[in-house]
Amino acid sequence: MAFYSEEEKTEDYLFKIVLIGDSAVGKSNLLARFARDEFYPNSKSTIGVEFQTQKMDINGKEIKAQIWDTAGQERFRAVTSAYYRGAVGALLVYDISRRQTFDSIGRWLNELHTHSDMNVVTILVGNKSDLKEAREVTTAEGKALAEAQGLFFMETSALDSLNVTAAFQTVVKEIYNILSRKVMISQELKNKDSTSLTNGKTVVLQGGKNESAAAENGEPRKAGCCST
Repeated sequence: MAFYSEEEKTEDYLFKIVLIGDSAVGKSNLLARFARDEFYPNSKSTIGVEFQTQKMDINGKEIKAQIWDTAGQERFRAVTSAYYRGAVGALLVYDISRRQTFDSIGRWLNELHTHSDMNVVTILVGNKSDLKEAREVTTAEGKALAEAQGLFFMETSALDSLNVTAAFQTVVKEIYNILSRKVMISQELKNKDSTSLTNGKTVVLQGGKNESAAAENGEPRKAGCCST
């Protein structure tokens, strides 16, 4: 799985992130709030796929997050499935005021894992937390599901801007952290594998391959984190 692609400068990284979830859970408004600080109360359902690129600075590195907003309607599912390929991050969104959107999370996770790498950094997002009186899914339920599935968790409000930036940053920072660890491990293994004996022959350390495989198969650190 390729975690990044280099742009003109070596410090630039491009991460593809997908927004998924049922129709009308607020995916497009989350992206609009994050990318342009805008909110559209009467926004229409997304048709097909749209994306925007947002720049972020992490540890002095310029990160470009290419965020894909996918349609939630069933009739567009076959079209959007191809756009999962290459994704390294995902925001899995449900509407706290509509339980059926929460009940669909398992189906969306299956689709994500079917069409992308199992190690995609994923955050479960309970959107529309401003609709307190209409809440049908408790924060505790969201946390419990996220912990059971090994996902990050956060409740957001595109209307009030609550935790919107934090949700995207959580995913991007974790992708970058995983990439940094992989680069560091790769460099360490490279240094070990190039160790030479006094007779000039290169020694390949026995632990090298095992450690490399463990690094490639290692699960990213995922922890529930909620702020309401």
